[in-house]
Amino acid sequence: MSGMLYGGDEIGALVFDPGHHSLRVGYAQEDTPKAEIPAVVGVAPDDTPKIEPETKPDESNVSSTAPAWKYYIDTTFLHTPRPSMDLHSYMKDGMIENWDLFEKIVDYSYDKIIQSESQYHPVLFSECPWNLRHKREKLTEIMFEKYKVPAFFLVKNAALAAFANGRATALVIDSGATHTSAVPVLDGYVITNAVVKSPLGGDYLILKAREMLEHMGIDLTPAALIASKEVVRDKDKPKYMKKKLSFQPTNSWMAYMIKKTVQDFQQNVIQVSESPFDERIAAGFPTIQHEFPTGYRQDFGPERFKLAEVLFDHAMLGAGHIAATSAGMCDVDIRPALYSSVVLTGGNSLVQGFSDRLSRDLSSRTPGSLRLKMIAANGTVERRFGSWVGGSILASIGTFQQMWMSMQEYQEAGKAQIDRKCP
Repeated sequence: MSGMLYGGDEIGALVFDPGHHSLRVGYAQEDTPKAEIPAVVGVAPDDTPKIEPETKPDESNVSSTAPAWKYYIDTTFLHTPRPSMDLHSYMKDGMIENWDLFEKIVDYSYDKIIQSESQYHPVLFSECPWNLRHKREKLTEIMFEKYKVPAFFLVKNAALAAFANGRATALVIDSGATHTSAVPVLDGYVITNAVVKSPLGGDYLILKAREMLEHMGIDLTPAALIASKEVVRDKDKPKYMKKKLSFQPTNSWMAYMIKKTVQDFQQNVIQVSESPFDERIAAGFPTIQHEFPTGYRQDFGPERFKLAEVLFDHAMLGAGHIAATSAGMCDVDIRPALYSSVVLTGGNSLVQGFSDRLSRDLSSRTPGSLRLKMIAANGTVERRFGSWVGGSILASIGTFQQMWMSMQEYQEAGKAQIDRKCP
């Protein structure tokens, strides 16, 4: 079995790239993931009536102990309000925290997206550079024991993002939903003791934007709760009808939907200024109009730039600072190689002007003797799914095929083998 090649045309390896915003999943060798599934699961009590009354006595000992739950996965199901549906994330600090919910998502990926049995496909998973040993072992165990995958591999997401941009050595700056991290990668391996991370990411930006919009008195009712709306002039009070629901949606659902509404605003409007924020300069830029789900419309000017500034104006947590700190913690000999390929990835890096500003901030901190080169893919797909694309490339390379940890190796040496196979 171990001599078998997994990357042939007949057997498609799968690539899973879990993150706080979503889980990307798809076949290796493809350019983009087959699906992007939000990283939250809706959990609601299952009150569908049981049909067979005669089988009741036998299963009563099973069902009476645990209440039945129904799980809602993926955008369509999450965006529909349901009675007492709470949304939970299975991720915490870049690592998988709630394994039951995570397995529900993996089940869904095989059933609905891949539509194939798990035992036919080797699986490559990305992980954050600070993933804990027991979590790596647990994931290995689940994949081999529950899903019976023929082969498995774990790679640090920063190394994959570097591969996606054609580099084996790079300083990877990954700005995602919950944090921004600077990770040095040398010859495809992460230098773990030089990883620096800051808690400023897309979610922090959305939080600040939401505070600002609510302070301006803008109604953030999500589209899922609006039955109809009328066209109104700029800054006029919105005229819309709310959907009549027989129940009150849960707080976690409302928070998630408002976050989506604000995220839409953020992607449309917010921009990072090239230099530190200056009200006078920002006032000279054209305004951008945004329409909210309620039909309310307004032009946004300097506040577009002021909001984005929160990602850079922290002396210790700004992206430029953590990148320079991370490079400074590495050996002096490899710093030139890191500075000459600074790879930018992560969905948050798509905020307009992010890469230009980072480049400027970093060049002011780069030692004069070193040449700085920023690599930021132009396409949104490559930037948002950087580590997935890297995994897709890696799992389809011929020389990688002998690296897989096979089912046979797992059965012989157990889950602890993963640390040796996938450092």
